Amino acid sequence: MKLQFFGAARTVTGTKHLITTQRGTRILLDCGLFQGINTDDLNQDFRFNAAEVDYLILSHAHIDHAGLIPRLVRQGFNGPIYCTPATVDLCRIMLLDSAHIQQKDLERVNKRRERQGRPLLDILYEASDVERALERMKPVNYGETFWLNHDEVGVLLTDTAHLLGSAAVSLTVRETDTNGETVEKRVFFSGDIGRPHDKILKMPEPFPQADYILCESTYGDKLHEPEPDMRAHLLRIVHETCVVRGGKLIIPAFAVDRTQELIYALDQLANHGDLPRLNVYIDSPMAVKATHLMKEHDECFNPEILSYIEKDGDAFAFPNLHYVSDVEDSKAINTRDEPCIIISSSGMAEAGRIKHHIKNNIEDSRCTVLIVGYCGPETLGGALKRGDAEVKIFGETYQVRADVEVMDSFSAHGDYREMLDFLSCQNPALVKRIFLVHGEYDRQVVFRQKLQSAGYQNVSIPSLYESVDL
Repeated sequence: MKLQFFGAARTVTGTKHLITTQRGTRILLDCGLFQGINTDDLNQDFRFNAAEVDYLILSHAHIDHAGLIPRLVRQGFNGPIYCTPATVDLCRIMLLDSAHIQQKDLERVNKRRERQGRPLLDILYEASDVERALERMKPVNYGETFWLNHDEVGVLLTDTAHLLGSAAVSLTVRETDTNGETVEKRVFFSGDIGRPHDKILKMPEPFPQADYILCESTYGDKLHEPEPDMRAHLLRIVHETCVVRGGKLIIPAFAVDRTQELIYALDQLANHGDLPRLNVYIDSPMAVKATHLMKEHDECFNPEILSYIEKDGDAFAFPNLHYVSDVEDSKAINTRDEPCIIISSSGMAEAGRIKHHIKNNIEDSRCTVLIVGYCGPETLGGALKRGDAEVKIFGETYQVRADVEVMDSFSAHGDYREMLDFLSCQNPALVKRIFLVHGEYDRQVVFRQKLQSAGYQNVSIPSLYESVDL
């Protein structure tokens, strides 16, 4: 059996891991989009033949894990795509939104490449490719083992509490040894590991003992700061920005899960009479759709929010909350010189309406940009989180005069202690090898040391396009 890394190798985007079994069955784990600068060529060329992939197993719907599925289909993939029911529903809105963004970004990128005398790029995919990809998706519930290729590979999905419908993937691969006997090799792919006390989702689930583990490592060197009262922290930022300075609080947030966590927190503040009477704008057509969709999948919710909904009626609705879909209504927000809260995607501030809101307010000292999740270091959100004095937006340079705040309590990625807890269902002595993926190299080096201290002796950090025999 061969394992190849075609993305999320010493970086946090573009997740794609290809397994080729002894019989030649090719199974792709995720098919994510590379995000950030200098990724155009990486997204154009898979470096493998899409038509030769037999199965795709998708851990969750975030674009860095699912964003190139339509391109895979466009280039010849015609096999089934297995994922949870919630992931199917999320992909329906997220991939169509991504197709729209691809088209708009391509026009801008090709104008720049033309000025530079570089070859123009082809579009990654269109809405028709998304529709064909959605037709290939097969929903599978957590905890139900199914088999691929006449019982050659068993697949089990377990909850990771990272995103609505997010799953880890346990594979049982049957091979024939030199004596002609059937042996089983167990490969585990963590997807993205959530946190044990998510505001909305259930706890991460344990998974069966594995021989080989592909483990994410986003926060491999970090412990999230204790957040004794997240709502009080958020309320302080709202008060200082909107009440004291009369500015706008601008929050880049992933349209799915992060946005709903923010709405839920603001709903609780409003319900207790603590939230100032401000307009709160959810300025993202996808976030609007995702919020309605999330309500349809309360089977993924934890007991606390279910109890709140039973008393409150709706965790995602309160006075002065406005869901904005129309583009003209979005533009109108920037013409209003009034204190308000704007929550818009994307979470790393790399695309969508949030870039316009940041552009229009980043040089206004009354305003605040609040970062509430992981941002790749090469992204606009990463630059703001890092404290850069100036940033580039749509090719223009802007001085950062607005305040920049960070709230790690909203992070959907577990820190190194939480990831070690997630792996605690394993006997380290039985794990032959761990591959660290979905992380920056310096953080992976630190996490490798922590894993070794926990008893995992063979921990690797694969490079892009590296191939390993299992």
